[in-house]
Amino acid sequence: MDSLIDALPFLMAATLAVCLFAGYPVALTLSAVGFLFFAVGYLFDLIPLVALFNLPLRMYSNLGENLIYPAVPMLLFMGIALERSGVARELLTCLDLLLRRVPGSLAIAVVIIGIVLAPSAGLIGASVATLALIALPSMLAQGYRIPFASGSVAAAGTLGLIFPPGLMLFFLAERLDVRLGPMFLATVVPGLLLTVLYVVYLLGRTLADPAVAPRSAKPETISAVQFTVYALRSLALPLLLVFLVLGSIVAGIATPTQSSAVGAAGAILLMALNRSLSFRLFYEVAMATAMMTAMVFLIIMAATVFSFVFIFLGGGDAMTDALYGLGLGRWGTLLSVLGLLFVMGFFIDWIEITVIVLPIVAPALGALDFTDYLGSPDLSMLWIAVLVALNLQASFLTPPFGFALFFLKGAAPPEVKLEAVYRGVAPFVVLQVVGIALVLLFPLLATWLPLYAFGSP
Repeated sequence: MDSLIDALPFLMAATLAVCLFAGYPVALTLSAVGFLFFAVGYLFDLIPLVALFNLPLRMYSNLGENLIYPAVPMLLFMGIALERSGVARELLTCLDLLLRRVPGSLAIAVVIIGIVLAPSAGLIGASVATLALIALPSMLAQGYRIPFASGSVAAAGTLGLIFPPGLMLFFLAERLDVRLGPMFLATVVPGLLLTVLYVVYLLGRTLADPAVAPRSAKPETISAVQFTVYALRSLALPLLLVFLVLGSIVAGIATPTQSSAVGAAGAILLMALNRSLSFRLFYEVAMATAMMTAMVFLIIMAATVFSFVFIFLGGGDAMTDALYGLGLGRWGTLLSVLGLLFVMGFFIDWIEITVIVLPIVAPALGALDFTDYLGSPDLSMLWIAVLVALNLQASFLTPPFGFALFFLKGAAPPEVKLEAVYRGVAPFVVLQVVGIALVLLFPLLATWLPLYAFGSP
């Protein structure tokens, strides 16, 4: 009997995994599995019935008293508004004009747009689908080879997720108990490193084989004055908006909620400047934001049910003991957890991973002692959080089950086949692995900027 009781947390996690992989709705699965094992725990006298009445209070404390979650709808509004108002398309055109003398200019422009827009798009599906709808038809019409074009779009859509003020970083900071300002700054250098690797690959590939990315036969002509005005409206203002959201948090002059409100208001201003603002468009953006926000918070509430029961059954301690029981040491344990998150990223979006899986493995990660390697426990946790972010980003991109690849295929023109997408993203996956390895070997890539700005995280 004791062995069965000790195995309950693992049975609970296994039941959740089977149901999720079977395709059942995430929120319903989380809550159903939670209540099922609450009943089992009650039958074995492991959980008192009165504990059930603590769930509403726990949900309120998670959502109502959290300073990060109120920023979610406004960041989502910002990203959806920039995409549906045509600002993103104008940004692509502006960057293409600016880089028109550079080989593979459209592909490089897509990478830059991914950094600017994808953080505020929120979910990986929205990020990749948005870039696919905006950029892929133009690239194919210009004669770009399908693997090269689709790989660039998929890589750009996932790259932006790790740049501040990315929504995923809000959740990672909250779940891993890392301050948001240092979390933002810690991903900047690794993200720029990956960007450089991507751009170098795109340039090298285009120079080696110009046929993969032909230049436009009729380059657009525009006067210097027109281009200056166009660049200010289409490039400088979106970049300024992202900088204001990021800078206000890092500088400590605004809370995440206040800075996200600035982002939402700025998105409305950009819509007005490019003359797309209308009641109908505003209604569409607001409705899309409401739907996506409802989905996110429903999952968070359902995950609260699951984690409450899982912890009550001793799941946190059991998972920590199991990982240490493997005898892999701190490095083996860290790599094992990253491997688990990597595999999970094949099948579900980061929001489910951060609210389901991270609370389960967070105690084990928090117990890892890398003080001698990083200098302090806080820096160690910050470094681990960056590795988790990079790892999730890589998993979304990796064939054959990379989550982003199927969203790209769904939003791409019919001539784009999945096999071509696989071939296109393969070099970017290699570059992603190189980037993760560099952060593992040289942790200052993640910790130097927070240390410089804050002195300590």
